[in-house]
Amino acid sequence: MGQSELLAQVRAKAQGWLSSGYDAETRAAVQALLDQEDNTALIDSFYKDLEFGTGGLRGIMGVGSNRMNRYTVGAATQGLANYLKQAFPSLEQISVAIGHDCRNNSPLFARITAEVFSANGIKVYLFESLRPTPEVSFAIRELGCQSGVMITASHNPKEYNGYKAYWSDGAQMIAPHDHNTIVEVGKITRVEDINFQANEQLIESLGTEMDELFINRVAALTQAKDAIERHKDMKIVYTPIHGTGVKMIPAALRAIGFTNIINVPEQDVVSGDFPTVHSPNPEEPAALEMAIRRAEETGADLVLASDPDADRLGVAVRNLEGQMTLINGNEICSLLTYYAIMQRKQAGTLSPKDYVVKTIVTTELIKAIADKNGVRMFDCYTGFKWIADVIRNHEGQLNYIGGGEESYGYLREDFIRDKSSVSACAMFCELAAWALDQGLTIYELLQQIYLEYGLYKEQGISVVRPGKSGAEEIQAMMRNFRENPLRQLAGSPVIEVLDYQSLKGQRLESGETFELDMPTTSNVLQYKTLDGTKVSIRPSGTEPKIKFYIGVRSEASSKEDLLEAQRLCTEKIQTIRRELGI
Repeated sequence: MGQSELLAQVRAKAQGWLSSGYDAETRAAVQALLDQEDNTALIDSFYKDLEFGTGGLRGIMGVGSNRMNRYTVGAATQGLANYLKQAFPSLEQISVAIGHDCRNNSPLFARITAEVFSANGIKVYLFESLRPTPEVSFAIRELGCQSGVMITASHNPKEYNGYKAYWSDGAQMIAPHDHNTIVEVGKITRVEDINFQANEQLIESLGTEMDELFINRVAALTQAKDAIERHKDMKIVYTPIHGTGVKMIPAALRAIGFTNIINVPEQDVVSGDFPTVHSPNPEEPAALEMAIRRAEETGADLVLASDPDADRLGVAVRNLEGQMTLINGNEICSLLTYYAIMQRKQAGTLSPKDYVVKTIVTTELIKAIADKNGVRMFDCYTGFKWIADVIRNHEGQLNYIGGGEESYGYLREDFIRDKSSVSACAMFCELAAWALDQGLTIYELLQQIYLEYGLYKEQGISVVRPGKSGAEEIQAMMRNFRENPLRQLAGSPVIEVLDYQSLKGQRLESGETFELDMPTTSNVLQYKTLDGTKVSIRPSGTEPKIKFYIGVRSEASSKEDLLEAQRLCTEKIQTIRRELGI
């Protein structure tokens, strides 16, 4: 399609948003876009419809069909309401739970969602104010709801918001429900198709009673109670980075026995503008800078951070030189997996039915820990809905003891079905107390794990390509990697190429192909080499970027050897980055 034809279509679409079905503020904003000489913003706002994908909606806030606003949120909710009525035709009263984070417009979008559901005769449990994503998952299960929605864009920049849709088990939807909902949302083509006329009698507020239930269930998971008692005054710096963890995470830490929780006052301010950080993402070192300074001021050895909807956690600890250093998502997941298994071994409760879960792009150290201790491990796609799917498929047969992913998410419990920084923060502090009982810091414990199970080092790289042209460039990159597969990485031959889009694997030396046992396809390409290197490539499903996950492996026989082994791993990762052109 030529630029002039695209612009004509976009202008015609935008003209439709000037009709009386849209409110005056929206009409004025659309008219302003139409009047601008530069058409870039107009095209970006209308060149496509904001896609209701398998995880819901996520996009930049503003007017237009490709933006998060009253009408795209309303259309998503109307489509989901229509599907819920199809899925539960004999149920006398369908119900949903709705929560929201700290972002600008999140309370508004949550309220609109509640109004549209209620207008369609669906009972709504609406949290009275911002709450963590994991508590919404908990509420869906606790209240016996058929679905739920969390208004959040997780750790995205402040311009974004999102709409996470959940099913009755408290997990984000997968097939067939995600696809069926997408079909119904796609049928909402006119603003008149959306019922905004709220039935207030069907909207019930959720407050502190649900909070207390959630905190009590999290606290009941505690295993190292004696260690916590001995180290209850351990200094813990925690920051919610302006988000929903501000009350619930300190409450959870106190509930399990910790008494010396140090806040970062500037970041306790709830704000969708995230005024103290460029990005509210605990994966970004800059997001933890203020908390680390607070740790230096107070002499704390542990820093914890959660993202705006409090499902991911960031961690910093002191290294061997006493300096605060970040622990990445792979290390967090490995430490918590190790702790879950060791606690059961020490208590004599480790069972052949116990299992852990990780995603295909997460460190293979988790598999090494599980294998050596006789614990089953399942690999799944990126996203906690797939970890939830593994839990669902083995419910009543096997015992889930933990799962996580490299992107700073972990789930200790099975009474919710999404990642939770509430329980993960509590578990990490418990782990720190347990390590201190053995005379170890977290950093020293991590070194000990590397010596026993192998040194694994990973790096994730995101290449951002925004807008329509960026999406096309990302597609071209994936096509090139498929059509011209790499033959070696950092001098080690590639022995396997796994294409999760076709669910085909190939052993390059023999040319043998094999099937990949996964529940569905996914746009992920993976290379594995003879020396244990793993490189995964995937476009993000929620952001305009393509992600590269590089993982390398080495061995060290002593603490003294670890430093050199780590240096060599870092060099190998840099070599691979150059070979990938990133």
